[in-house]
Amino acid sequence: MATEPLAHTGPLVHICARAQWEAARANGEYRAPSLAEVGFIHLSAPYQAHLPADRIFRGRQDLVLLWLDPARLAHPVKWEPGVPGDPDSMRFPHLYGPLPVAAVVEVTDYRPDANGTFVPLPVS
Repeated sequence: MATEPLAHTGPLVHICARAQWEAARANGEYRAPSLAEVGFIHLSAPYQAHLPADRIFRGRQDLVLLWLDPARLAHPVKWEPGVPGDPDSMRFPHLYGPLPVAAVVEVTDYRPDANGTFVPLPVS
């Protein structure tokens, strides 16, 4: 099983539609469709977020980034290959359970550039 990259510390992020986040706030937890489909919620380190955003959500204007404190997550996070079956692909964090609203420390709009492309987040 993959482990967390040694270089990553700090928050994780999840990309979703603002409407999904608003519904989760009312329920106290967020359940991405992938939780039922594959058993986990896709997360990213901030430096990775543009990769799945550009591949899956290209051009969408209704997205937010949920900034998560990993210490507040009640379920395991496993860093696994982003391409199933390819152990050499970039590893992404996967949350094996629902995301509690209390683990979200910030919510920011996440919009593509004028060409519909998501660019890397600024590194601080």
